Amino acid sequence: MILKMTSRAAARLRLTALAAVPVLVFSAACGGGDDGGGAKSHGIAEAPDTSSTSQPSKPAKSAKGAKGEPGARSDGKSAFYDAQMRFVQCMRAKGGYPEYPDPKLSGYPDWSKVGELGSQPGRNAGIKAGKDNVCVDELRAVMAAEPKRDQQKSYESMLAHAKCMRDNGVSQFTNPVMSGGNAVPGGDPSPGSPTIDQESPAYKQAREACKTKLLDGLDGMQ
Repeated sequence: MILKMTSRAAARLRLTALAAVPVLVFSAACGGGDDGGGAKSHGIAEAPDTSSTSQPSKPAKSAKGAKGEPGARSDGKSAFYDAQMRFVQCMRAKGGYPEYPDPKLSGYPDWSKVGELGSQPGRNAGIKAGKDNVCVDELRAVMAAEPKRDQQKSYESMLAHAKCMRDNGVSQFTNPVMSGGNAVPGGDPSPGSPTIDQESPAYKQAREACKTKLLDGLDGMQ
């Protein structure tokens, strides 16, 4: 699930993998046309092909949100959060990213911070699973623990986001599509050779204006 990440580009997820086994991966593509759709190469796709046998980091205690705190995770997401924290700890201790950010209380990564980290010169190669894929076992545990998504709700959320991006000046941003019962993100119409400048002020303003359209965990998908 690794593609080249442009400078400061947020980590993106490939939602098609959510129906099977999603994992962390980063790309630079994120745009599309008014009527277009199609699979994007953003974010979580497939685990690295490696025989690495790295030992898991010491499990973290489950974080408890304050009473009434917005976004506090439910008990049903505890395993996902804990798995994500073990991955984070591995990335910090062995993966070569001592400043790797904590996940949100929901268990999903803070993609804006992860993207910033991976966009630094020479630091994209290991952002997937650490240097030499040392944290691949922890990454696969995250995949296994991720809660199942409602694909229709994911599609509707990404569709609203795509329309918002176009309304805010990113005219090429494509719609998501449903394929085989899975929501496939929209974005750049040519992810292999991006046509949308994600570093432009207009694009960044549109992302900020439209970020609330995406459900938690989808912010890194398109």
